[in-house]
Formats: sequence, C-alpha cells, structure tokens
Amino acid sequence: MRYIMAVSLTTLRDCKKRGEKFAMITCYDTIFAQTMNAAGVECLLVGDSLGMVLQGHSSTLPVTMQDMIYHTQCVARGNSNAFLLADMPFMSYATVNDALNNAAALMRVGAHAVKLEGGAWLAETVQQLVRGGIPSCVHMGLTPQSVHVFGGYKVQGKTADAAAQLIADAKTLEQAGAALLLLECVPSTVAAQVSASVSIPVIGIGAGKDCDGQVLVVHDMLGLSQGKAARFVKNFLTGQDSIQAAFSAYVAAVKNQSYPAPEHGFN
Repeated sequence: MRYIMAVSLTTLRDCKKRGEKFAMITCYDTIFAQTMNAAGVECLLVGDSLGMVLQGHSSTLPVTMQDMIYHTQCVARGNSNAFLLADMPFMSYATVNDALNNAAALMRVGAHAVKLEGGAWLAETVQQLVRGGIPSCVHMGLTPQSVHVFGGYKVQGKTADAAAQLIADAKTLEQAGAALLLLECVPSTVAAQVSASVSIPVIGIGAGKDCDGQVLVVHDMLGLSQGKAARFVKNFLTGQDSIQAAFSAYVAAVKNQSYPAPEHGFN
C-alpha cells in the first residue's frame, strides 16, 4: 500500500502545499473499496454516476437519496484508509434545510464529506454545512445534474467571462468554507488558474494536469465505457494483469503527472 494512516482533509491539503498529486476513483461497493485501498487510492467517490453505470439511466437525475445512502454504506464497510466523498443527488440540496438533513444522512453511514454541484450560489449552504460539522466539495464546470440547462454534456469555461466567473466562484466558495472543489470539463489553462487562485485542493476530471487531484469513473478507467469514451478517459487495465494493478497504475500516473496528458484535456 502507498499509505498507512487514514487519508483526511489534512492529508489532501498537505498534498497541495507540497505539490503532490492525489488520486480519486468512483466506488460503489465493498469489494472495489477494499481493492482501491490495497492499491493506494487516496480518495473514493460514491458518485451519482451510479445512475448511469449501475442503473442504466441516461443521466444522473433519477438517482435518489436512498440510492446514495445504500451505496455509501457499502463502500464505507470496505474502506479502511481512503478519504470517502459522497454525492448529494439531484434536488437533495434545493434548500439549506434539505442539504443539512440529506448530508447528515450520508455522514451517518460513513461519508467523510459530501459533494454538491453548483457555484457561488451555494455559499450559504456550504457555510451551514461547515457549522454542522459537514465538510463539502463543490463540483463546478460541467455539472451533470444541470445537463438539460446546458443542453448536453459540454465543455464549460471556454470564454474569458466564463473563466473569470469560475475563478470568482471558487474564491467565494473557499471563503464560505468549502473543503474541496472539483472541476469537470473545463479548459486546462482555466483549471490551472482556478487551482492557483485557492488554497483548498482542486480535483479535476477533463480539466488538465494542474489540478491537485484527479478523478475518473471506475468503469471508464477499466475500459468499460459504453460507446465512445470521453476525451479525458484512459483505460488503465490495458497491459495489467488485475484490476488492483490497474488502480495502482492509475495512482502512479497521477502522481508522476503522466496522466492526464495534453490529449486528455481541452483548450
């Protein structure tokens, strides 16, 4: 294993300070949690992506709180060392009270922090979560729960104004108390600017190598994508003799910054 002590927010903050990258993978069950722990994956994300890769939906919108609680329980039982982040599903944080109640439910079953999709408008919710003892990660850029607002899964932050808004939102959310940020499908140069503008760790997916951490959906990084894989996906099972070896190869590639390569990002 690559670490002995349990990974915490302090661990991730220290990684950012040292310039050391960290690896996150989505996880939905006990056995995969145990295997990712053995491979040294620092962070596990119980993602609402389960709606697409496990349940067969065309988006994450049908995923319920009951789904997220169940899968967070399953992952928590198999997790011994990794930092465990759980998604707040569609409309589960429409009000501050909703966010507090639903986040508390995920924390009670083993999450170490919760992830919400949005921007600066989440500042009050983030503040109240912190006051309740609940760390949060805000997912920015392409936010899949807003797929119908965007009109599809499209790269965000492509204009100067949009990039400036992402940076401003990141600063606002840090001031509100967000513990982490996650950037999805934004130009690599913009993600680098966001990462440099805040002191909290920034995790990327399709956001270039300058983010502090990287995340991939487990099915994607094992070559199980249906149809054409997204530009940022790499199959880490190729050339490996086991799934655990694929996870270890991913961790190593994130650490040595060979992944993501320029071809995995957006201009």
